[in-house]
Amino acid sequence: MTKDLLWRGMLAGILAALLATLFARSFAEPLVDRAIAFEESSHEAHAMGAHAEVNEPEIVSRDTQKGEGLLTAMLLYGAAVGGIFSLVFAYGYGRFALIGPRTLALLLAALAFVAVILVPAIKYPPNPPAVGRHETVAVRTAAYFAMIAISLIAMMAASRLRAMMIPRLGAFNALLAGAAAFLLVVSIVPLGLPSIDEVPAAFPADLLWDFRVTAFGTQLVLWAALGIGFGAMAERVLQTRH
Repeated sequence: MTKDLLWRGMLAGILAALLATLFARSFAEPLVDRAIAFEESSHEAHAMGAHAEVNEPEIVSRDTQKGEGLLTAMLLYGAAVGGIFSLVFAYGYGRFALIGPRTLALLLAALAFVAVILVPAIKYPPNPPAVGRHETVAVRTAAYFAMIAISLIAMMAASRLRAMMIPRLGAFNALLAGAAAFLLVVSIVPLGLPSIDEVPAAFPADLLWDFRVTAFGTQLVLWAALGIGFGAMAERVLQTRH
């Protein structure tokens, strides 16, 4: 059964990635173009002020980046996420609660969105081009993945705490205790991570806000489509097995 769920999870991830790509292509990429235009104008102004001319060769064209490049990256990401999602579903189905496959898939997708996307982005929100310095890329990347790890570990610990507290507190109160523990951990532990704010003073605030909203929207489309699509596929597999 796990094998059947695995390839269906990858397929659901690919289909979800296609929808997310359409969303990103329609709403996020125009904002990226604006951010790149701002970055280029800033470089030109700096070069003129320094009486120097800077000509950097374009390794990958912008059309390729927002066309085949975006599609390829999203499809690979969707397939990988869908495969991992299906394995988590296979492990959790029938163990944590007596709920149907569609409900469980949608619940797991919502929890994954919170743990992998929402919580890390509160500490380190997504930024468009022209925001962030090249010399801090390694630090920013390491800090972001550390934030994802903290969020995932906190959610797993909160799930265990909820299960332990059910006999003592009841299902609803145990759920509240687990949620409170998760919020406490993701609020306090990340204080030890470096704070990074590299938004240029002249960068348009509306552009920064719109980009971050569309970045969240792209991930929301992907995870919602994954949860709904995989839930429908998993239900067929499980009904056939039964």
